[in-house]
Amino acid sequence: MSDKNNLKYAFWGTGPLAESCLYSLYKNNFLPEYIFTKPDAEVGRMKTLTAPMIKTWAESKQIIVIQPSRLKPTTEDLDTNNPDHKIDGYNLLKTILSDMDVCIVASYGMIIPEELLNLPKHGFINLHPSDLPNFRGPSPIESQLINNYKELPLSIMKLDAGMDSGDIIIKNKLNIEDYDTAQSLELKAGSAGGELISNILEDYINGNIKLQKQDNDKKTICKFIKKEDGEMKLSVEELVNPELISEEKLLEIKNAWRAYYGWPGIFFFLKHSDKIMRFKISSFNTKENSLEKCVERVIPEGKKEISFEDFRRGYL
Repeated sequence: MSDKNNLKYAFWGTGPLAESCLYSLYKNNFLPEYIFTKPDAEVGRMKTLTAPMIKTWAESKQIIVIQPSRLKPTTEDLDTNNPDHKIDGYNLLKTILSDMDVCIVASYGMIIPEELLNLPKHGFINLHPSDLPNFRGPSPIESQLINNYKELPLSIMKLDAGMDSGDIIIKNKLNIEDYDTAQSLELKAGSAGGELISNILEDYINGNIKLQKQDNDKKTICKFIKKEDGEMKLSVEELVNPELISEEKLLEIKNAWRAYYGWPGIFFFLKHSDKIMRFKISSFNTKENSLEKCVERVIPEGKKEISFEDFRRGYL
């Protein structure tokens, strides 16, 4: 038997989904012994070395943070007390995981080797915001927004060596509101996923949940988001006469705005003064039903943000 008072677990994750999932676990008195997250990274024009937010939070709770640059056998780490003695960081990692009851993963960002997955007593469990085996891969929320989904499923699964192919522990779902973006849904999915894991974790540990195999024949895969995915194909004729844009294309633009909000954003190209310029749509109203009302502000390449009306007057 196990309960939250003596459960030993490590949390793996980076970013808003992971942060909100971890906070839900914390509120439900599931505090990890270790947190694994990505290494500190250079941020901004000054390239300031910045810690992930989850690391800052963990340190405020006196939780040990581990930030592997890779998850493979290595002898690169040096024991500073004895420079002649090299530490095998991979073996240290294996020792830590072997002492855990379970590991919980939410948007970690690196593939965890099968050898490590089998070390905790009850393996690794993962929050994935889709109805698995649908939308396996790195961009399930964006992909479902692009496809105009009205609900966001949540799958809690036991990780295996495949990509999001492990056995399902439990599923749930959230409503997707018209104003939701990928960013807002990350927070919602993480919070709801953390609550869901908190509710079933003891039963899972105690063997009271029957896991369900995924049907691999029905799997769909989503891709990494690329900068060019944000390009909207808008012609001069459509920009001059927005009524020419069909309802289907306007819905496509709305969904792209919601999916790519933040990064890469949505943009279009237009020939102006004998050169092709990029125009980023910087403000958008998904509640409106015409392009000239939906698009509020744009940023011409290399210039300051302007209203859509000023763009039409100045560039069309």
